[in-house]
Amino acid sequence: MISSVLLAAAAALGAVAAPIEERATVLTGQYTCATSGDYTLCQNQWGSANGVGSQNSTLVSTSGTDISWTTTYTWANNENDVKTYANVLNNNVLGVTLASITSLPTTWDWSYTSESSGLRADVSYDMWLGTSSTGTAASSTSSYEIMVWLSGLGGIEPVGSLLTSSVSIDGYTWNLWSGTNSNWEVYSFIPATSGTSITSFSTNLLPFFTYLVTNHGVSTSLYLNAIQTGTEAFTGTASLDISTFSVALN
Repeated sequence: MISSVLLAAAAALGAVAAPIEERATVLTGQYTCATSGDYTLCQNQWGSANGVGSQNSTLVSTSGTDISWTTTYTWANNENDVKTYANVLNNNVLGVTLASITSLPTTWDWSYTSESSGLRADVSYDMWLGTSSTGTAASSTSSYEIMVWLSGLGGIEPVGSLLTSSVSIDGYTWNLWSGTNSNWEVYSFIPATSGTSITSFSTNLLPFFTYLVTNHGVSTSLYLNAIQTGTEAFTGTASLDISTFSVALN
């Protein structure tokens, strides 16, 4: 028979040896960020002055090249103005020229766990090219902003106007929009079928850049300055869950 003393000792040892759960990091500030593993999650409520509402984002976990996170928001007023772009940035996928990239594999699985009727928001990649190897997103050295929308709800439209319809890239069909924003040109790839949401996306991002190099004169000497992924919120209430996201540079 095991004595009560031995049982108590074993219980104590078990308590000491039990793994400590990693706490999720909750962000509430306008520009609050948190870094874990390869990624930085930022609230980026850059347009919040144009609306009334609130947002919080949670960095759930990172493992290797993967991250999971959530954001919950509610915004009203000025329905055509972006209020926020809660997003993650991979801190390693940057600083190299397009000419030196052989592959940009990515996976993104996401869902709305709740959304209001008439929600106006997109779920999108926001990728930046510039003239400096140390340039950042939306900086003075930015040359191009390249968006890939996986979802656009409520009739919202990207910057500019429709340039080309039915562009086939990596098994999907896109409409390409173009315009200008501040000091850089913007190209946006939008699902060709209106209302489409691609909630499980696994592909190579390089063909999007290759298409623009071949068809629209984007230089391969430009540097990849950032690959961000997140959601632009216009109006409405939603909770977005990113169960896994990854991107790598080869």
